[in-house]
Amino acid sequence: MAKKIRKTSIRSKNIEKKNVEWNFPLAKKNLYILVGGLGIIILGFLAMATGLGDEYAMPDGGWNSTTAIVIGPMLLVIAYCVIIPYGILKVFGGQKVASDDSAN
Repeated sequence: MAKKIRKTSIRSKNIEKKNVEWNFPLAKKNLYILVGGLGIIILGFLAMATGLGDEYAMPDGGWNSTTAIVIGPMLLVIAYCVIIPYGILKVFGGQKVASDDSAN
C-alpha cells in the first residue's frame, strides 16, 4: 500500500522576498567606446570600398589600392578584436556589489 504524500505549499513557509535592484551593466564610457568601435568598423568598410574605382583596378583583375587591401582590413580587425571587446568588458567607476551581510 502506497503512502500518501502530504503536499506543502510554498505559501506555508516563511520566505522573505528580497528586493533586487538591477542596474544596466555598461556605463556611459562603455557606450562611448562601443560607438567609437562602430565608427571604426564603418571607416574600415568604407576604406575597403575605395578600391572599387577604375583607377585602382589592374588589367589582370587585381587591386592596386593600399587602402582597400591593407588599411581597411586592419581597421576592421582592430575594431572587432580590440575595441568592441574592451568596451564590453571594461568596468568603469566604483560599481560595488552589496553583500548580504551589509543588508542586515
